[in-house]
Amino acid sequence: MNVIGRKTEINELDRIMESTSSEFVMVYGRRRVGKTYLIREYFANRFSFYATGIAQGTLQEQLMNFKLTLSATDASIANSNIRNWFEAFGALSRHLEKSKERKKVVFLDELPWMDTPRSNFIKALEHFWNTWASARNDIILIVCGSAASWMVKNIVKNHGGLHNRLTCKIKLNPFTLAECKEYLHSLGIRWENRMIAECYMVLGGIPYYLKMLDKRLSLAQNIDRLFFADSALFEDEFSNLYASLFRNSAEYVRIVEVLAKKKSGYTREEMLTQLKLNDGGGFTRRLEELEQCGFIRKYHSAGDVSAVYQLIDFYSLFYFQFLKKGRSYDTDTWMHLAGTPAYHNWCGLSFEKLCLVHLPQLKQALGISGIRTNSYAYYGKEAQIDLVIERGDNVVNLCEMKYTEDEFVITKAYAEKLQQKQAVLRQYVKRKKTVQMTLISANGVKRNEHFYNLIQQDFTLDILF
Repeated sequence: MNVIGRKTEINELDRIMESTSSEFVMVYGRRRVGKTYLIREYFANRFSFYATGIAQGTLQEQLMNFKLTLSATDASIANSNIRNWFEAFGALSRHLEKSKERKKVVFLDELPWMDTPRSNFIKALEHFWNTWASARNDIILIVCGSAASWMVKNIVKNHGGLHNRLTCKIKLNPFTLAECKEYLHSLGIRWENRMIAECYMVLGGIPYYLKMLDKRLSLAQNIDRLFFADSALFEDEFSNLYASLFRNSAEYVRIVEVLAKKKSGYTREEMLTQLKLNDGGGFTRRLEELEQCGFIRKYHSAGDVSAVYQLIDFYSLFYFQFLKKGRSYDTDTWMHLAGTPAYHNWCGLSFEKLCLVHLPQLKQALGISGIRTNSYAYYGKEAQIDLVIERGDNVVNLCEMKYTEDEFVITKAYAEKLQQKQAVLRQYVKRKKTVQMTLISANGVKRNEHFYNLIQQDFTLDILF
């Protein structure tokens, strides 16, 4: 099995294979994250039945695809008259009953596409599982979909016949930096950690995007080829990404675009004002769906009762910074952008988010993996702190993240800002806890008097791997 990472997911699939009962498994995650690849690799493409929904297909097209796929392994189905999903799942049941395999694995990929309007697809799936599959002990039903919001609404939070029927839920997340490095090595790409980090800041840990890199080219050349060249491979990826996940995708893109304007994010009420929208449940649902798909996160700033929503998808951040206004079709665009204010602003913002999504790695570097912690941000009038780690051992880490091409230099002005942040945080914490200044930088920190006076721990981006 040729799979990078995914150890937790593979352990769960191992458990399912040894189960003495039928299993109903949901695999979900954003587009291009490797859901289908994981399932196909794990089962080595040995499925009793495997069908994929057709994007924007009609009911008739979905049923025909289902029938043709089933007929390829069971000729008796070819002459069957399959007019609706109940008949389709009935034909599947008859096919599986004839199978001699110990475990009969059914893989339904891109399930949301199969559920066309007024097709009764979910009801038929309910009937298949509740009246036939669940009564056996040899069925593994795996449903998969990129539209995480649809999967959660119709499968996880189903209030009908599928309520509490799932036996396993697997959310596939993007690669970590370490997994990204391992994957790039498997492709023959052996970049230094800094270059891999910058690659991650553009593409995120999305395997499909990483697979498109050309090992013969530098990172800068690859970015130019994928994004800025004439007929670039990812020319339409942004619109395709959101359109594949959400109906009325323009409404979701508007939310993401607003969040891209402020690094700390906005509250729900602030976004409604920005978008000039009235309050409504539909807006809340869209926020939840964006969060479920991993594009945004919801957190609470210290002392603030209102939740704050923040854009954390690296590709979307890159798009709004450099691609939204159009491309230059210059083969050296990215090289020309390096060193510009826009580039430095993007580097700083993306590096902060890189550290936030690798919080377990940072905690390990601090030696506190086994200590109870509470992580949060502090945004007040007196100070802005992107990451605070409050620990069970009476220590609070005030974390600063800095991305520079050379050693970061703590100037007198910056030292004064750090002292102000320390004072504000000590006041907020109140209890007798030690506030330690922790600095994570791309290329280390210059040792000067301000460093020795203020910094208790410093790390380079290598600790994120």
